[in-house]
Amino acid sequence: MSLEHDQPAHVLILGASYGSLFATKLALAGHSAQMVCLPEEAALINQEGTLVRLPVKGHEGLVEIRSKQLPGKVSASVPSKVNLAEFDLVVLAMQEPQYRAPEVRGLLRQVAASRLPTVSIMNMPPLPYLSRIPGLNPADLAECYTDASVWEGFDPDLMTLCSPDPQAFRPADEGLNVLQVRLPTNFKAAAFGQEAPTQLLQRLAADIEAVRWPLNGQMVELPVKLKVHESIFVPMAKWSMLIAGNYRCVTAGGIRPIKDAVHSDLTLSRTIYNWVSALCQSLGASPADLVPFEKYAAAANNLASPSSVARALFGGATHIERVDLLVQAIAKSKGLQLPELDAVVALVNGKLESNRTAHQRPQAA
Repeated sequence: MSLEHDQPAHVLILGASYGSLFATKLALAGHSAQMVCLPEEAALINQEGTLVRLPVKGHEGLVEIRSKQLPGKVSASVPSKVNLAEFDLVVLAMQEPQYRAPEVRGLLRQVAASRLPTVSIMNMPPLPYLSRIPGLNPADLAECYTDASVWEGFDPDLMTLCSPDPQAFRPADEGLNVLQVRLPTNFKAAAFGQEAPTQLLQRLAADIEAVRWPLNGQMVELPVKLKVHESIFVPMAKWSMLIAGNYRCVTAGGIRPIKDAVHSDLTLSRTIYNWVSALCQSLGASPADLVPFEKYAAAANNLASPSSVARALFGGATHIERVDLLVQAIAKSKGLQLPELDAVVALVNGKLESNRTAHQRPQAA
């Protein structure tokens, strides 16, 4: 990699919703981020910049960070206008079903051919990353993906996963360039299979760590750091959270907040959470790679809204990220089964089938 240590990194981020949080952290540290998104989003971001609001420990209210006021640059583009020769790193911040869109699929194919190091901050781990896990055969897991073919051509050593632990949302009554952070935890990335891109990630992490922000006459640290871990299993810690919380927001009668999904029956939630953690350990994770249930349960108390996957399902989505199906498939490959997970998968399958039927039904004149 030819990037000099004193030069700002240029990072391409596919996705401008959750991706704007990662872009803002990079720009705070003096780096450049270009997000790939829809034309109306790109026009708004290029004209007005982005606005990220986040809570800071010890201070009331939310801190507003506007990209136009940062040392680094945040911009946006549509897929067809991207010049990959300008970038040092690619970040995948869209939800997995979005990569099958023709323009995005075409750009992803170019990314694979470019051999640019690529970090996913999706909940659904890309198949090339899973091929780095001993004992997993990505071909056996392809049916868990909306379109597994979009991941062809990637070098697994140049693909890594970053657990998207921070929780954020776009306020419904504001512009597409506004993001609000609900839970300001850290992005936890696994090292690449090669040293040079790992060193780049470590440099970005150190630069983000060093940022200080003026607030009430003080220079304070901002939450949401990037942490780089040697273990490839660290991002798997999110799987227990997703199965015990996010996917269990889906019920037969509708959706519920993550807090209720976890705390309405804490004993059952702990059982599910620890079962998924044990599955991760059977793949090679150590307990230190994972997050104890008690820490997650405490954080879930602050998650008073339904998960994005539940909102999408009950908003009529015909495709969503299927981490529930992926975990079930990996467990089956090891001869393991959890009835509560099977029930979650069945509920999600049923709702998706209902949405697809409604989508295909001719509309009344």
